[in-house]
Amino acid sequence: MKTDYDKKAATEIILGFDNRPEMLVQILHAFVARFAYLGEDGVRQIATELNLSRAEVWGVVKFYHDFRTEAPGRTVIKICQSEACQAMGSRDLTAHAEKTLGISMGSGDRAHTLEPVYCLGNCACSPAVMIDDQVYGRVDTRRFDTLVTDAESQ
Repeated sequence: MKTDYDKKAATEIILGFDNRPEMLVQILHAFVARFAYLGEDGVRQIATELNLSRAEVWGVVKFYHDFRTEAPGRTVIKICQSEACQAMGSRDLTAHAEKTLGISMGSGDRAHTLEPVYCLGNCACSPAVMIDDQVYGRVDTRRFDTLVTDAESQ
């Protein structure tokens, strides 16, 4: 995942969806996959090339949890906050993660980004965590620390 914004690459993404405004969500996903987040330059270009207002694009960006508006840390950690995971300890795991990493849920620094997620499809193995697109189940505080350390060393 690259984070440097590239106008030519952005145009290629948009053209890949035939400049169709009804494909906005898919275009936004492609931008995040390519650039890691959606900044003002990207939103402006998407709006212009799809003939939408910036407010329309920002409205979609702000509505969905999957779209970041700032560059993430090197390690992105998502902890499931759904009912099944809460019942199995995700609240305590979240508190541990916030304390250990020194950041609050929904924020980050250069090293880590900590985000809530509301289902990882791993309810039978709660609590579930996703670290850099890899899902883990039955994560307690000790395993969390090990997983984060392993992710940082890669």
